[in-house]
Amino acid sequence: MRPRKGQDIADRLLDSIAGVKQLLPDLQRDAASRHLADQLWRAASSGGANYEEARGAESRADFVHKIRVATKELREAHYWMQVARRSNCVGPDADPLIDEFNQLIAILVASARTARSRGS
Repeated sequence: MRPRKGQDIADRLLDSIAGVKQLLPDLQRDAASRHLADQLWRAASSGGANYEEARGAESRADFVHKIRVATKELREAHYWMQVARRSNCVGPDADPLIDEFNQLIAILVASARTARSRGS
């Protein structure tokens, strides 16, 4: 059985979300870091869920819209990761995860651009 189109990206998103979950205990020290943890978890998990929605889109326009929503959520997750890093809530071991979010954002932006250009 062949994997569904986009499974490689879906797997990377799942791995990223799992990586965020591993960081959450470090982000539970005080009210500010708990807020950061909540925002990060919401954005990261929403980005993955919205990508799954895009994979089941009903039309090319629906796909583009859902990919853009997923991208917005991943940008927010990337932002919160940078906040956590700069505020020393997490250490340099979080840098590969920050980079992975950046790569996933670029992939989704390119995917939306390609789908939109093919629909024109």
